[in-house]
Amino acid sequence: MRKPRQEMIAETRGKLIAAGRRAFGTIGYAEASMDDFTGEAGLTRGALYHHFGDKRGLLQAVIMEIDAEMTERLNEVSAAAPTRWQGFVDECSAYIEMALEPEIQRIMFRDGPAVLGDISQWQNTPGCIAALSRSLDRLKADGEIIDIDTETAARLINGASSHMALWIANAENPEAVSKRAVAGFKAMLGSLRRQE
Repeated sequence: MRKPRQEMIAETRGKLIAAGRRAFGTIGYAEASMDDFTGEAGLTRGALYHHFGDKRGLLQAVIMEIDAEMTERLNEVSAAAPTRWQGFVDECSAYIEMALEPEIQRIMFRDGPAVLGDISQWQNTPGCIAALSRSLDRLKADGEIIDIDTETAARLINGASSHMALWIANAENPEAVSKRAVAGFKAMLGSLRRQE
């Protein structure tokens, strides 16, 4: 029984993304070759070119997959908190701490910016800023934060959290830097909180 075309396309893309993710996560973008992806996936270079254009396009697809997984995990962190404010702080802090995870560190915060450029210009950034803005709008409506333009605050928080993650990922001692980064970031978020 032959699979439908859309299913075959999704399967091929999935195999290439999985192979790319393993290679990028272990040996890194620079060392990974087209043959690493296609050989492991049992596919031709033509399939890779057709679906992603080139190695850079495959890296973008891998980053989008990891980003979606990170978002899912962050939503769980936020949902587990006792209050909306605590959920927001925990979610932002957890994002920064994810830079300690080897795969995320290498792919998202080392190779990603080196290959794709400024993280603030990635295609997923507007969605992150919109989600932060919505969270801040809810906190503002609850009276939890000061009267601030929420898009501006969202952009500041997004930039700061990305920069902290990049700092951790590229540090000689990521664990020590992570503690400093999270503490400083929480202090910055605390300045948004409305004082009783």
